[in-house]
Amino acid sequence: MKKIIHFFLLMIIIAWVLQGAPQAQESLPQPEQVEQITPSRQGPTDRAELEAFLEGIMASQMESYHIGGATLAVVKDGEIFFAKGYGYADVKEKKPVIAAKTLFRPGSISKLFTWTAVMQLVEQGKIDLNADINIYLKDFEIPDTYPEPITMTHLLTHTPGFEDVINEMAARRAEDLVSLAEFLERKMPARVLPPGKLTSYSNYGAALAGYIVEKISEVPFEDYVEENIFELLDMQQSTFRQPLPSHLADDMSVGYTYEKGIYKPNEFEYINGLAPAGSMSTTATDIAKFMIAHLQNGKYGENRILEEETAKLMHTRLFTHDPRVDGNAHGFWEMTYNNLRTISHGGDTLLFHSMLSIVPEKNLGLFVSFNSVGGSWPVYDNFIKTFLNHYYPAPELADIEPPRDFKKRVSRLIGSYGVTRVVSTTYEKLMALMMVAKVEATEDSALLITMPMGLGSKQWVEVEPLVFREVGGQDTVVFRENSKGRISNVFFSQIPILAGVKLAWYKTPGFHYGLLAICMILFLSTLSWPASALSKLLCRSKKEIPGAPWLVRVIAGGMSMGYIIFLIGMFST
Repeated sequence: MKKIIHFFLLMIIIAWVLQGAPQAQESLPQPEQVEQITPSRQGPTDRAELEAFLEGIMASQMESYHIGGATLAVVKDGEIFFAKGYGYADVKEKKPVIAAKTLFRPGSISKLFTWTAVMQLVEQGKIDLNADINIYLKDFEIPDTYPEPITMTHLLTHTPGFEDVINEMAARRAEDLVSLAEFLERKMPARVLPPGKLTSYSNYGAALAGYIVEKISEVPFEDYVEENIFELLDMQQSTFRQPLPSHLADDMSVGYTYEKGIYKPNEFEYINGLAPAGSMSTTATDIAKFMIAHLQNGKYGENRILEEETAKLMHTRLFTHDPRVDGNAHGFWEMTYNNLRTISHGGDTLLFHSMLSIVPEKNLGLFVSFNSVGGSWPVYDNFIKTFLNHYYPAPELADIEPPRDFKKRVSRLIGSYGVTRVVSTTYEKLMALMMVAKVEATEDSALLITMPMGLGSKQWVEVEPLVFREVGGQDTVVFRENSKGRISNVFFSQIPILAGVKLAWYKTPGFHYGLLAICMILFLSTLSWPASALSKLLCRSKKEIPGAPWLVRVIAGGMSMGYIIFLIGMFST
C-alpha cells in the first residue's frame, strides 16, 4: 500500500513539473548584454574593467532569476585575479556575501576533491585505475551483474553503469545522517548498463570512490581531505563535515527559495551518506586556491597536492562516446567553449548552484556560486559563456548549407531519446518519463532537439553523416548506429556525463501517459459498481438489468486488470 501511495504522489509531481517546467523556462528573461569597458581579447588584464563587466552580469542575473546572494573568483597566471561577493548571505539581516569568508555549498564540485584524493593514491601505487574495485571494499561487494568488473576508471568517468539513486539522499537533521559505509551498502543501486559503454552521472559512484579513499588511507574521508588537500592549499574556510564545525557555522550562507516576492530562508542541507559526492562547504577564495593548484599541475606555493605528471594525467581525456564531442577527464568534465577546451564541473544542491571552469590553455579559472533556487544550470552556464564570449570571442563560422538529400534520411533520427541517468528498478523509474529529449525535423532541413525538464530547444544542421552543428553556435551533436545500422544513441558536446538512448514507441512518454490516463479513467469507473449495488438494494429492484451492463463490467474489469498490470510493470525491473 505504501508503494501505491508513493506511486500516486509521484504522478502528481510529474504532472505538476510537466505543466510548470516549460512555463518557467519561457518566463526566464535573458541577462542583459553588458557593454562596459572594451576588454582585452587575450583575457582579463584590467581588474577595474573586469569588475565593471562582472557587476553588470551579476546584477542582471540576480535580479532576473531572484537570487539572494552570489560569490565568485577568477584566477589567472597563478594568482587570484579577482574575487567578490554579491548580494546577501542573510537577506533578512542584510548580511553581505564576502568572497573570502562566506561559505556556500558547491554541491557536486565536491567530487573534484574526491577525484584528486583518488589520484593521490594512484600516484602512490595504492589504487590501480583498471582493477576491480571489489579488491578495495571491506564491508560489502559489488555484484558481478556483467562479466566486466567496475574499475576506478569507470567511477572517474561516470561509466560504472549504476542506475541513479534518488531516495534518502538528503536528511532533515544531523542525527538522521547515516555513515558512508552504511549508506553505500544499504542503498546500492542496480547495475543496469555494462561498465565503460555509456556515461550515466553517478553520485553513488563518486561516494564509492570516497569510501575507497577512506579504506585505503585508514582515516575518515573528511580527515583525509583536510590533511592532504585543504591544509596544503591553506583552505581554512572549507570542510566536508556535517554539521559544520563551530568555527565555520556563523559564516554559512542561508539558502533561499523565492515565493510571491519574498526570499524564504531554508535550513542547512544535509547530504545523507554520500558526503564525498557533495557535502562540501567552502568559499570562493578557497576554491580559487584549488583551481590555481590544478592550473599549476599540482603545485601551490611551496606545496604539492599532486606530482606534475599525475596532475597532467588527471586533466587528460579518459573517456568519450565519440571523439567529436566532449568527454570526461579523470573526474573533470571536458566542456568546449569558443574552441577553448575547459576542464570543468557543475554542482547543485536543492538551494545552491555552482560552476567551476578551468581553461588550461589560458591559465585561467572561474568559479561562481548562487545561494538561491533560481541560480540553476541555465544561469551559471550562461555566466561562463558570457565571460568567455567577452574575453575570448568565438571565430565567426560560415553558415551551413544542409545536405540536399537530408529530408530523405532524417526519419531514422526522429524520435524520443531517454537519458541514461534514471532509476530503473523502483517506482522512481516514473521520473524517466520526464528525462526524454525529443528530436524532430524542421521545414528547412534541420533538426530541432528539445531537451528535457524545460531546458529549451536548439536547431542543428548536418555537417557530416550523423554529425550536426548548432545553428548559430558551435556545439556538436553526434548520433550513433548500432550493429544493425539503426540509430541507437545521441551524444551532446558540453554534456559528457549523459547519453541519449533512442526509445522504442512503447517506451515513449506519449504512449505511457496515454495508457496511464485510459487505465486510470476506467479503473475509477469501477467505483460506480458499489454505488449501483447499493442503489439496487435501497430500491429493492427485482428487474434484471439486461445485456449491456454485463458487457460494460467485463470491459471495465479487463481495463482495470490492464491498469494493475501497468502498475506491476512500473514496480518491476
